[in-house]
Amino acid sequence: MQIRALTWNVFHGRDFPPDPALRTRRSRAWRITERNDTHAQVNRSLRREFGWMIADSDWDVALFQEFPPRWARGLAEECGAAAHRELTSRNSFAPLRALGTWINPDLIGSNEGGSNLTLVRPAIVGGIAERQPLVLAPGPQPERRTMAFTRTEAGVCTANLHASTGPPNRPRAEAELRLAAERSLEWAAGSPLIIGGDLNVRPRDSEIYDELAERFGLASPTAPDSLDHLLVHGLTTVAPPHPWPSEQREVAWRGGLRVRLSDHAPVTATFERAG
Repeated sequence: MQIRALTWNVFHGRDFPPDPALRTRRSRAWRITERNDTHAQVNRSLRREFGWMIADSDWDVALFQEFPPRWARGLAEECGAAAHRELTSRNSFAPLRALGTWINPDLIGSNEGGSNLTLVRPAIVGGIAERQPLVLAPGPQPERRTMAFTRTEAGVCTANLHASTGPPNRPRAEAELRLAAERSLEWAAGSPLIIGGDLNVRPRDSEIYDELAERFGLASPTAPDSLDHLLVHGLTTVAPPHPWPSEQREVAWRGGLRVRLSDHAPVTATFERAG
Protein backbone atom coordinates (compact mmCIF):
# COMPACT_ATOMS: atom_id res chain seq x y z
CA MET A 1 0.00 0.00 0.00
CA GLN A 2 1.79 3.13 -1.26
CA ILE A 3 0.65 6.57 -0.12
CA ARG A 4 1.54 9.73 -2.02
CA ALA A 5 1.71 12.76 0.25
CA LEU A 6 1.98 16.45 -0.58
CA THR A 7 2.45 19.54 1.59
CA TRP A 8 2.26 23.12 0.31
CA ASN A 9 2.14 26.57 1.87
CA VAL A 10 -0.02 28.30 -0.75
CA PHE A 11 0.80 31.90 0.33
CA HIS A 12 -2.88 32.83 0.72
CA GLY A 13 -3.48 31.99 -2.92
CA ARG A 14 -1.07 34.60 -4.29
CA ASP A 15 1.69 34.62 -6.88
CA PHE A 16 5.38 35.27 -6.23
CA PRO A 17 7.52 35.97 -9.31
CA PRO A 18 11.18 34.96 -9.21
CA ASP A 19 12.29 38.48 -10.18
CA PRO A 20 12.07 40.74 -7.09
CA ALA A 21 11.86 43.79 -9.35
CA LEU A 22 8.32 42.71 -10.30
CA ARG A 23 7.09 42.86 -6.71
CA THR A 24 6.50 46.62 -6.75
CA ARG A 25 4.61 49.00 -4.51
CA ARG A 26 2.47 50.17 -7.40
CA SER A 27 1.44 46.59 -8.18
CA ARG A 28 0.51 46.08 -4.56
CA ALA A 29 -1.36 49.37 -4.25
CA TRP A 30 -3.00 49.69 -7.68
CA ARG A 31 -3.10 46.12 -9.06
CA ILE A 32 -0.87 47.05 -11.97
CA THR A 33 0.49 43.92 -13.65
CA GLU A 34 4.28 44.01 -13.78
CA ARG A 35 6.16 42.11 -16.49
CA ASN A 36 9.63 41.13 -17.61
CA ASP A 37 10.64 38.88 -20.48
CA THR A 38 9.46 35.67 -18.81
CA HIS A 39 7.14 36.32 -15.84
CA ALA A 40 4.30 38.50 -14.64
CA GLN A 41 3.24 39.74 -11.20
CA VAL A 42 -0.54 39.88 -11.50
CA ASN A 43 -2.12 40.71 -8.10
CA ARG A 44 -5.37 38.97 -9.12
CA SER A 45 -7.45 36.13 -7.75
CA LEU A 46 -5.68 32.89 -8.68
CA ARG A 47 -8.33 30.54 -7.35
CA ARG A 48 -8.73 28.73 -10.68
CA GLU A 49 -4.99 28.39 -11.23
CA PHE A 50 -4.33 26.96 -7.77
CA GLY A 51 -7.35 24.70 -8.16
CA TRP A 52 -6.16 23.31 -11.47
CA MET A 53 -2.66 22.67 -10.20
CA ILE A 54 -3.79 20.95 -7.00
CA ALA A 55 -6.53 18.88 -8.64
CA ASP A 56 -4.20 17.69 -11.44
CA SER A 57 -1.40 16.65 -9.05
CA ASP A 58 -0.84 13.07 -7.90
CA TRP A 59 -1.48 12.69 -4.17
CA ASP A 60 -3.55 10.64 -1.76
CA VAL A 61 -3.23 13.04 1.17
CA ALA A 62 -2.47 16.74 0.78
CA LEU A 63 -1.62 19.20 3.54
CA PHE A 64 -1.96 22.94 2.87
CA GLN A 65 -1.01 25.95 4.98
CA GLU A 66 -1.86 29.65 4.59
CA PHE A 67 -4.91 28.34 2.77
CA PRO A 68 -7.80 30.75 2.09
CA PRO A 69 -10.63 29.34 4.25
CA ARG A 70 -13.31 30.20 1.70
CA TRP A 71 -11.66 27.98 -0.92
CA ALA A 72 -11.84 24.75 1.06
CA ARG A 73 -15.21 23.29 0.10
CA GLY A 74 -14.97 24.00 -3.63
CA LEU A 75 -11.42 22.71 -3.93
CA ALA A 76 -12.28 19.50 -2.09
CA GLU A 77 -15.09 18.87 -4.57
CA GLU A 78 -12.82 19.54 -7.55
CA CYS A 79 -10.25 17.08 -6.17
CA GLY A 80 -12.78 14.38 -5.29
CA ALA A 81 -11.51 14.59 -1.73
CA ALA A 82 -12.74 14.79 1.84
CA ALA A 83 -11.61 17.87 3.74
CA HIS A 84 -10.47 18.77 7.25
CA ARG A 85 -10.03 22.51 7.78
CA GLU A 86 -8.73 24.19 10.92
CA LEU A 87 -8.68 27.98 11.09
CA THR A 88 -5.50 29.73 12.17
CA SER A 89 -5.32 33.52 12.61
CA ARG A 90 -7.05 36.72 11.45
CA ASN A 91 -10.42 35.13 10.65
CA SER A 92 -12.78 37.61 12.32
CA PHE A 93 -15.17 39.52 10.02
CA ALA A 94 -14.53 36.91 7.33
CA PRO A 95 -16.93 38.36 4.67
CA LEU A 96 -15.24 41.76 4.82
CA ARG A 97 -11.79 40.20 4.64
CA ALA A 98 -12.87 38.10 1.65
CA LEU A 99 -14.20 41.19 -0.12
CA GLY A 100 -10.93 43.04 0.45
CA THR A 101 -8.98 40.07 -0.88
CA TRP A 102 -11.17 39.87 -3.98
CA ILE A 103 -10.47 43.56 -4.66
CA ASN A 104 -6.71 43.49 -3.98
CA PRO A 105 -5.11 40.19 -2.86
CA ASP A 106 -1.57 41.52 -2.38
CA LEU A 107 -2.66 44.57 -0.40
CA ILE A 108 -4.72 42.43 2.01
CA GLY A 109 -2.15 39.60 2.08
CA SER A 110 -2.36 37.38 5.15
CA ASN A 111 -5.06 39.62 6.64
CA GLU A 112 -7.59 37.65 4.62
CA GLY A 113 -7.32 34.99 7.33
CA GLY A 114 -5.85 31.53 7.06
CA SER A 115 -6.30 27.86 7.69
CA ASN A 116 -4.57 24.52 7.60
CA LEU A 117 -6.45 22.31 5.14
CA THR A 118 -6.02 18.55 4.78
CA LEU A 119 -7.51 16.80 1.75
CA VAL A 120 -7.89 13.02 1.52
CA ARG A 121 -8.64 11.17 -1.70
CA PRO A 122 -10.43 7.88 -1.05
CA ALA A 123 -8.89 5.53 -3.63
CA ILE A 124 -5.98 4.37 -1.43
CA VAL A 125 -6.70 5.52 2.12
CA GLY A 126 -10.49 5.83 2.13
CA GLY A 127 -12.31 8.83 3.50
CA ILE A 128 -11.86 10.68 6.77
CA ALA A 129 -12.72 8.71 9.90
CA GLU A 130 -11.64 11.23 12.57
CA ARG A 131 -10.84 14.93 12.85
CA GLN A 132 -9.08 16.47 15.84
CA PRO A 133 -7.96 20.09 16.28
CA LEU A 134 -5.04 21.16 18.45
CA VAL A 135 -4.18 24.76 19.34
CA LEU A 136 -0.40 25.04 19.37
CA ALA A 137 -0.33 28.77 20.18
CA PRO A 138 -3.49 30.67 21.15
CA GLY A 139 -2.44 34.07 19.77
CA PRO A 140 -2.84 36.86 19.07
CA GLN A 141 0.83 37.70 19.81
CA PRO A 142 2.49 35.84 18.27
CA GLU A 143 -0.29 34.74 15.99
CA ARG A 144 -2.56 31.75 16.56
CA ARG A 145 -1.16 28.41 15.40
CA THR A 146 -3.17 25.21 15.06
CA MET A 147 -2.76 21.59 14.00
CA ALA A 148 -5.27 19.49 12.07
CA PHE A 149 -5.06 15.81 13.03
CA THR A 150 -6.84 13.54 10.55
CA ARG A 151 -7.37 9.76 10.62
CA THR A 152 -8.28 8.08 7.34
CA GLU A 153 -10.54 5.07 7.04
CA ALA A 154 -7.47 3.00 6.16
CA GLY A 155 -5.94 3.99 9.52
CA VAL A 156 -3.19 6.24 8.18
CA CYS A 157 -3.09 9.48 10.16
CA THR A 158 -1.83 12.95 9.27
CA ALA A 159 -0.98 16.03 11.32
CA ASN A 160 -0.95 19.32 9.40
CA LEU A 161 0.57 22.44 10.95
CA HIS A 162 2.24 25.78 10.28
CA ALA A 163 4.69 26.61 13.05
CA SER A 164 5.67 30.06 14.28
CA THR A 165 7.94 31.95 11.92
CA GLY A 166 11.19 33.90 12.14
CA PRO A 167 14.54 33.34 13.90
CA PRO A 168 13.39 35.06 17.14
CA ASN A 169 10.51 32.57 17.34
CA ARG A 170 12.61 29.47 16.65
CA PRO A 171 12.35 28.15 20.25
CA ARG A 172 8.60 28.67 20.05
CA ALA A 173 8.41 26.80 16.75
CA GLU A 174 10.48 23.96 18.19
CA ALA A 175 8.11 23.73 21.16
CA GLU A 176 5.14 23.64 18.78
CA LEU A 177 6.73 20.80 16.80
CA ARG A 178 7.41 18.91 20.02
CA LEU A 179 3.80 19.31 21.17
CA ALA A 180 2.47 18.37 17.73
CA ALA A 181 4.56 15.19 17.71
CA GLU A 182 3.54 14.19 21.23
CA ARG A 183 -0.16 14.73 20.71
CA SER A 184 -0.44 13.33 17.19
CA LEU A 185 1.40 10.14 18.14
CA GLU A 186 -0.89 9.83 21.16
CA TRP A 187 -3.97 10.23 18.97
CA ALA A 188 -2.59 7.92 16.26
CA ALA A 189 -2.36 5.18 18.92
CA GLY A 190 0.07 3.04 16.97
CA SER A 191 -1.30 3.78 13.49
CA PRO A 192 1.03 5.10 10.78
CA LEU A 193 1.48 8.86 10.97
CA ILE A 194 2.59 11.64 8.61
CA ILE A 195 3.39 15.00 10.24
CA GLY A 196 3.74 17.69 7.62
CA GLY A 197 3.52 21.35 6.81
CA ASP A 198 5.48 24.55 6.88
CA LEU A 199 7.42 23.79 10.07
CA ASN A 200 9.44 27.03 9.85
CA VAL A 201 12.62 25.44 11.21
CA ARG A 202 15.51 24.51 8.95
CA PRO A 203 17.37 21.34 10.02
CA ARG A 204 20.71 23.09 9.53
CA ASP A 205 19.72 25.64 12.19
CA SER A 206 18.21 23.36 14.85
CA GLU A 207 18.55 20.02 16.58
CA ILE A 208 14.77 19.57 16.85
CA TYR A 209 14.62 17.04 14.00
CA ASP A 210 17.26 14.88 15.66
CA GLU A 211 15.20 15.06 18.83
CA LEU A 212 12.01 14.10 17.01
CA ALA A 213 13.80 11.13 15.43
CA GLU A 214 15.30 9.94 18.71
CA ARG A 215 12.23 10.46 20.92
CA PHE A 216 9.44 9.64 18.50
CA GLY A 217 10.99 7.80 15.56
CA LEU A 218 9.95 10.55 13.14
CA ALA A 219 11.95 10.62 9.91
CA SER A 220 13.10 12.30 7.74
CA PRO A 221 13.24 16.06 7.10
CA THR A 222 13.24 17.24 3.49
CA ALA A 223 16.65 18.95 3.26
CA PRO A 224 19.01 20.92 5.53
CA ASP A 225 17.75 24.27 4.22
CA SER A 226 14.05 23.38 3.92
CA LEU A 227 11.14 24.78 5.95
CA ASP A 228 8.52 22.39 4.51
CA HIS A 229 8.64 18.79 5.65
CA LEU A 230 6.87 15.43 5.68
CA LEU A 231 7.95 13.43 8.74
CA VAL A 232 6.72 9.86 9.14
CA HIS A 233 6.31 7.22 11.81
CA GLY A 234 5.33 3.64 11.03
CA LEU A 235 5.77 3.96 7.26
CA THR A 236 8.61 3.04 4.90
CA THR A 237 9.90 5.78 2.63
CA VAL A 238 9.74 4.87 -1.06
CA ALA A 239 10.48 8.32 -2.49
CA PRO A 240 11.87 10.77 0.10
CA PRO A 241 10.38 14.24 0.53
CA HIS A 242 11.53 16.61 -2.19
CA PRO A 243 10.37 20.02 -3.43
CA TRP A 244 8.97 20.55 -6.88
CA PRO A 245 11.20 22.38 -9.35
CA SER A 246 10.15 26.03 -9.37
CA GLU A 247 8.85 25.85 -12.95
CA GLN A 248 6.42 23.08 -11.99
CA ARG A 249 4.28 25.47 -9.98
CA GLU A 250 4.02 28.01 -12.79
CA VAL A 251 1.02 28.59 -15.04
CA ALA A 252 0.71 30.27 -18.42
CA TRP A 253 -0.36 33.91 -18.49
CA ARG A 254 -1.14 36.41 -21.22
CA GLY A 255 1.50 37.22 -23.82
CA GLY A 256 3.39 33.97 -23.31
CA LEU A 257 4.45 34.93 -19.78
CA ARG A 258 4.42 32.71 -16.69
CA VAL A 259 2.95 33.23 -13.23
CA ARG A 260 4.62 31.42 -10.32
CA LEU A 261 2.18 30.31 -7.63
CA SER A 262 3.12 30.86 -3.96
CA ASP A 263 6.45 31.72 -2.38
CA HIS A 264 6.89 28.06 -1.35
CA ALA A 265 7.36 25.00 -3.53
CA PRO A 266 5.14 21.96 -2.89
CA VAL A 267 6.95 19.05 -1.25
CA THR A 268 5.97 15.50 -2.17
CA ALA A 269 6.93 12.03 -0.99
CA THR A 270 5.78 8.45 -1.34
CA PHE A 271 5.50 6.13 1.64
CA GLU A 272 4.59 2.47 1.97
CA ARG A 273 2.58 0.65 4.59
CA ALA A 274 3.23 -3.03 5.09
CA GLY A 275 0.25 -5.25 4.36
